[in-house]
Amino acid sequence: MLRAVGLFSRSSLEAPTLFSSLPHQIHLPNPRLALALAVPPQIRTTIFAGFMIGKRTIMAATSTTASPKLLFRQLFEKDSSTYTYLLADVSHPDKPALLIDPVDKTVERDLSLIRDLGLKLVYAMNTHVHADHVTGTGLIKTKMPEVKSVVSKASGARADILIEPGDKISIASLFLEVRATPGHTSGCVTYVTGDGPSQPQPRMAFTGDALLIRGCGRTDFQSGSPQQLYKSVHSQIFTLPKPTLLYPAHDYKGFTVTTVGEEIQYNPRLTKDEETFKHIMENLNLSYPKMMDIAVPANMVCGLQDLPSKASS
Repeated sequence: MLRAVGLFSRSSLEAPTLFSSLPHQIHLPNPRLALALAVPPQIRTTIFAGFMIGKRTIMAATSTTASPKLLFRQLFEKDSSTYTYLLADVSHPDKPALLIDPVDKTVERDLSLIRDLGLKLVYAMNTHVHADHVTGTGLIKTKMPEVKSVVSKASGARADILIEPGDKISIASLFLEVRATPGHTSGCVTYVTGDGPSQPQPRMAFTGDALLIRGCGRTDFQSGSPQQLYKSVHSQIFTLPKPTLLYPAHDYKGFTVTTVGEEIQYNPRLTKDEETFKHIMENLNLSYPKMMDIAVPANMVCGLQDLPSKASS
């Protein structure tokens, strides 16, 4: 069923509805009025949310132009070899931005860059509950309370916004769709940039630990499953167009990006059949993650597990 969730549009013929879980509750006039006004297409329109098919569009109210301009930065934290990604729509006057997989140790660096670039941080997002570092989302919120933290509902972790497969997270005209890619953990998601002429091309996918460059995340803890990971990657990532750029949460060999086509052809694990992949993953004999007992409890509560005790002392 096609449902409008607050779109003021010249082309819409259905009355909008109020989407109560949006950060701001907004009542809009009947979009037939916009048709009558015949506003020229070059004039900026105010978009509060988009059409959706049975899923949510998570978007702050913004005034936007038709075509977004992506600002993109790939940032690195050396101790855990973690990539943090900064995306912004700089075609909008506010330059709204989001961070994917921030790390607590590099929050000051990230926020300094955001200030230098004149961006407005809207979302701090995680691809999953990490075991090798403490997320920076909670620390960001102590410095910028208006920023919304985001993690999957399936992870069981706390955040301002709990996302599900099919949800869309938007900053002005840019949006990321949520794809469930469990297997490394039960709550892993991949964020994929939108399809269509107004979105960045080639498409980009932020795969977390589900798919790495010529590898994948381990499956021996946090409800991991090699069979589930194999199915997730093949059904949710390898089905994207082959030129799609893949950005993982980690790399340990100095690589920064790959493509769907490359990984379909060259990934030494995921090019195998499912049974062979399962055998590989069950015989890696990896050591226990040194940060796991600190990182996982912290990341289940947005990276701030010590705040309640400090507040009560």
